[in-house]
Amino acid sequence: MEGLLGRPDMVFIYDADEIERIFRQEEKMPYRPSMPSLNYYKHVLRNDFFQGNAGVIAVHGENWYNFRSKVQQVMLQPRTARMYIGAIEETSLAFLQRIANIRDQKDEVPDDFLNEIHKWALESIAHVALDVRLGCLDDNANVETQKLIDAVSTFFSNVGILELKIPFWKLFNTPTWLEYVNALDTIVSITSKYTAAAFTRIMERANCGEKLSLLERVLLLENDTKLATILSLDLFLVGIDTTSNTVASVLYQLALHPDKQDLVFDEICNVLPNKDMALQGMHLDQLKYLKACIKETLRMYPVVIGNGRCMTKDTVISGYHVPKGVQVVFQHYVISNLDKYFPRSKEFLPERWLQSDGVCHNFASLPFGYGRRMCLGRRFAELEILIVVSKILQRYKLEYHYEKLEYYINPMYTPKGPLNIRFIDRNRMPAIFSS
Repeated sequence: MEGLLGRPDMVFIYDADEIERIFRQEEKMPYRPSMPSLNYYKHVLRNDFFQGNAGVIAVHGENWYNFRSKVQQVMLQPRTARMYIGAIEETSLAFLQRIANIRDQKDEVPDDFLNEIHKWALESIAHVALDVRLGCLDDNANVETQKLIDAVSTFFSNVGILELKIPFWKLFNTPTWLEYVNALDTIVSITSKYTAAAFTRIMERANCGEKLSLLERVLLLENDTKLATILSLDLFLVGIDTTSNTVASVLYQLALHPDKQDLVFDEICNVLPNKDMALQGMHLDQLKYLKACIKETLRMYPVVIGNGRCMTKDTVISGYHVPKGVQVVFQHYVISNLDKYFPRSKEFLPERWLQSDGVCHNFASLPFGYGRRMCLGRRFAELEILIVVSKILQRYKLEYHYEKLEYYINPMYTPKGPLNIRFIDRNRMPAIFSS
């Protein structure tokens, strides 16, 4: 696709072998397709706040590499992520209680249940990153937490318009641009407040051992409060909608496929015969079928439907010469739903991920990206999803009694419509059977 409205030319790739080749040949500082709106916000409009230290989102080159190099030791080590199993489990249990409180007489959750999952995701991030409990899941939750969730949703819904449609915002302040800036200002303001409070607590105590927040671990390594603040901001910015949409899809798919749900429940019962047992890493390692269900959901309904690279040198793709500067877009949603790579791709078949003969192409489904720009929060997102779904299924049987939901791009790939799942206590039968 030739450049439109001043944007670079784009090449769309649907071949997993070519995607693998491009990823494996990427250089030290790979470029993602740029996000001019967020780049302008960070480097021009609010440069007084970021001061050239703009994190990893919509950042490239030396600035990106320096920031990423400093924080990935903390963020991407599985051993570090596992230190937070207890904190994530604690937040998950609070979410279970929230589900119990909001169910109706049919055990169904309300139309805005996705927003409740957003609250859980925000609470999880705050607990892990800052060692703070925001109380998002309380009945009398602080209105500021909902304000932050709404701002993140506004950011994501507006960024697609700003990036893909005629960029009038570059000429004058369009309503969409003003909403976008206001949302980002809200996110920066609230997260900065939480981070500053966390800094104060850190200074007032002599914490040691493994019970450190991510903020503290970064400070111990780098002694850079600005770096830790921007990392926290990035985690809040992209860690709420992405993780919560995944959890929503996993719960929905398990409700639609009771036979698969039963297999997961049996596995959980074998690994955790007592539902009050505290989770440990060895337990999570054994939840292989649940992990397969999560992978299969992300294959069929990836939260981010595509990824890409901006070519930093001339290259050849499928026999065609692709010049430097062209944006190469990997259509992950399309590829991961092709029978070529996943036979019977329209069916929910978690078993395909348990086969030992390597039938799944490693680059045909990449929900967290790959390589040097792989999702920085991947280890924590995987833990959060695995833990909250396992705790839910320990206590509740899931049912769904309505027409199947469509999905839409907002720009996350999201279930469209009320997510009225029934959460039926495992120790009793449902009060009402009719839909």
